[in-house]
Amino acid sequence: MGQETLTNNLGTLVAQLRENYGKIVYSHKTQEKCADILAAQNRLIKNLQIILSALITTGLLVRIFKGEDWALIVSTVLAALQFGFTTFLREFNLGETIQKHSTAALELFDIREKSLSLLTDLKANLLTPEEIKGKRDELQEELSKTYKGSPRTFSKAYKEAQKALQINDELTFTDEEIDKFLPNALRKV
Repeated sequence: MGQETLTNNLGTLVAQLRENYGKIVYSHKTQEKCADILAAQNRLIKNLQIILSALITTGLLVRIFKGEDWALIVSTVLAALQFGFTTFLREFNLGETIQKHSTAALELFDIREKSLSLLTDLKANLLTPEEIKGKRDELQEELSKTYKGSPRTFSKAYKEAQKALQINDELTFTDEEIDKFLPNALRKV
């Protein structure tokens, strides 16, 4: 195999690894955003349950001590709403789903960092093409297992991930920002 063919093959591997890295970055951030969105919904529902419980109790106390019939009707309607929320939470265990998204995000973070390390090793010419392919295949298998065990994401989370990555630069740092975290001997600027 000539040098030109080897260079073309490495370029093809780099292109694939870079594309996979981009997909993993988005998948990781989307899983994080799914967990965040569902956690906010879960908090909202739990707060509504507390408010409903307080209103139901107040309505029943008004009915008992003041004899107001409307308080019993309002309390009954609110109790039905409370029952609906409780049934929803029982059927769609948001806490469990949030945990699954968080776990998937952590697994994807690990794969993302391994992919970045592979790209770095490749750029530094530390690996042979066979070693690169072997590590790539290992990462693909690990990624496949993670995807199989992950809950499905939804478009709102993807849009938030896109905004976080493209507009808010949540995954990028300036040299100055990185230098703040490093000891003087490792600083670039």
